[in-house]
This record gives sequence, structure tokens and C-alpha cells, in this order.
Amino acid sequence: MTAVRIRFAATMVAALVAAGLALPARAATIETIGKQAILLDLSTNTILFEKNADERMPPSSMSKLMTLYMVFEALKEGRLSFDHTLPVSERAWRMQGSKMFVELNNTIKVLDLIKGVIIQSGNDACIVLAEGLAGSEQAFAEKMNKRLKEIGLKNTNLINATGWPDPNHYMTARDLSVLAEHLIRDFPEYYYLFSEKEFTYHGIKQGNRNPLLYRNSAGVDGLKTGHTEIAGYGLTASGEREGRRLVLVINGLPSMQARADETTRLLEWGFREFNAYALFKAGDAIEEVPVWLGEQKTVPVTVPKDLKVTMARTDRANMKVTLVANQPVAAPIKKGDTVGKLVISAPGAPSKEVPVVAATDVDKLGFVGRAFAAAKYLVFGAGS
Repeated sequence: MTAVRIRFAATMVAALVAAGLALPARAATIETIGKQAILLDLSTNTILFEKNADERMPPSSMSKLMTLYMVFEALKEGRLSFDHTLPVSERAWRMQGSKMFVELNNTIKVLDLIKGVIIQSGNDACIVLAEGLAGSEQAFAEKMNKRLKEIGLKNTNLINATGWPDPNHYMTARDLSVLAEHLIRDFPEYYYLFSEKEFTYHGIKQGNRNPLLYRNSAGVDGLKTGHTEIAGYGLTASGEREGRRLVLVINGLPSMQARADETTRLLEWGFREFNAYALFKAGDAIEEVPVWLGEQKTVPVTVPKDLKVTMARTDRANMKVTLVANQPVAAPIKKGDTVGKLVISAPGAPSKEVPVVAATDVDKLGFVGRAFAAAKYLVFGAGS
């Protein structure tokens, strides 16, 4: 059997285009003054833009997102609760940089500490949480490094819970986008905390440092800013509009104003220039593929899960969808067996391949049926 390309009929292609067919995103058509950046559509895991996304960088307080991941995981597993209290050590109390202003030898509720990290970017709150979960910040960092590898962060090493500058404390923009996706998908019950705009502790009210929470146009509802002299100004942000959620990571910006303006511009570009379009629903029959020695001559094929693809709005009319299958498919065939793939492409855009599976079972012919089919093939050929 050889691979045969089965083109959709022209009328089918036209109908798919008219319905809003999805395509892989085309090459980026925007620039940024940020040193490292990545913008992706989380609804389809499509990268819309990237710049030095795999370059190691000091993440500053954006690495607090991994501290929060560990805390959220402990909450979800029942090892912590919002009302659980943790003690403040002298080390936490003396910690410099951005602060929640914890009191020495006091005990603080976990929920307050989480808000102190997210809203106030409190280094002191991070250390209280780290010591509460692992006994020491160093032990906590070791646990973070083990866990981050397990969730797919490939170019990250964390020395502390706060993002305090250290040559061996680094991440990449891509890894931060992966971490943001995990926080959004793994802990939807806690994600609302990233959108809270202010928090008062110890009589001191502080506002959330994420500037996009105050700009409603982008639909941003998280996640975390960062800044050090070495790193510049950075932001890991996510926003949702019309069912699409984008994640942006950017670092190395020259000022707070540039951070607010550049992140807004990039997110607006992502929402405006691209869209996510539904192609097929799981179970929808896409095409019939010939079967060899089966009780039925063909088997309908489908996608194993709903297929939605992000593409530039201007490229939608130039899409091409091709079904590639090994034809004929030998019986027996079980529903769900992979029998080929869909290739979705457009000029100037990378192609996207999606497996297609059998939509129904096809039993193998009995001995007599197989003998008759073989004889028919020998006499009349494959076209019979």
C-alpha cells in the first residue's frame, strides 16, 4: 500500500473556507523593543510571535509564578489551605526589595501570603511560603527545579523563591509561557487571584503592579510583572476576548511606561490580526477511505478531538486542506485507529498536521469473502 493524497472536492473546500477555516499562524509581522518575547494563542497553542524566546534571561519577579505554582499545587492536594497559617522567620522579615511587610514571629494566613506575592510582589511573603512548604528557601528551590522539569520547562534554573538576581537564576520567555499555561489550565479555581487589583496588609494598601489590569481594552486578567536593573521591565500576561485566550511574555523593556504600552500593543495586535476558527468536531465524517478485505468497502474518517486552528485573518481564503491516507486500509479496523492525517497549509505559513482516525469499526471479510476479493483483484485490478 502506498500513501495517496486525497484532495477534498472543490465544493467542500469552498464550504470550509466560507465557514471560517483555521490555518497555522503565518510569520510574525510585528516588531518589539523588548529583548525577549513570545505571544501565543492558548486556545490552539499557536505561536503568533516570538523574539529570542529561548534565550536565557533573568526573570526577576516573574519567576515568582513558579513559587505560586508550588503553593497552588499544595492547596489542590490538601497539604495547605487558605486558612492555614505560616510563621514569619527573621530571614523573611529582613528580606529586601518589594515587600508585603510581614511582622517578625507573626503567623500569616496562606491566602494573605498568596495575595502578598501576586499583588504586592512581596519577597518576604515568598520566603514565608517557601519555608512553610520545604523548611528552607534552598530546599524549596530544589523542589521547584524538580517540578518545573516535570511540567515541561526545559531551560530554567531557579536559585530562590523571589526572583532575586543571581547568575544561576534564569528562565526563558518560552518557559514562562509554558508556566503561565499550566497556572491557567491546572488551577482555574485559583486563577482569579491574579486579577485582584489591590490588597491591604499591616495597614498598608498596595495596588497590583500589572498595568494591564487597569486597561480594560486588552481583557487582561493576570499574571505577573518583573523588574531588576539587569533584566529591565518584564511582564507575563494573559487576556481573554471572544473565547480566545492569549499569553504574552516580554522582558528587557526600558521603563514602566514602555512595559504598559508595549504589552498592550502586542496583545491588541494578536487579537486583531489573528483568529481561531473551528474546522471539524470530533466524530464528524471528513471523507471515506477505501478498505482492503473489509465487510465495508470504505471507512469514514474523523478527527479524535475538536479541531480549531489559529490563522491570520487575511490568509483564510488561501487555505488548503489535504487528507493523506494509506489506501486502502487493511481490515479489521477499530473505531479510533489512526488511518491518516490532515495537512492544513497556506502560502507563507507553516503547515499543520493532525491525525485522522476511523469513525467506525470495519470487520474483516471471512475466508470465502477474502478469496473472492483476491481473485477479483487479480482479474480486474485495484480499481475493482
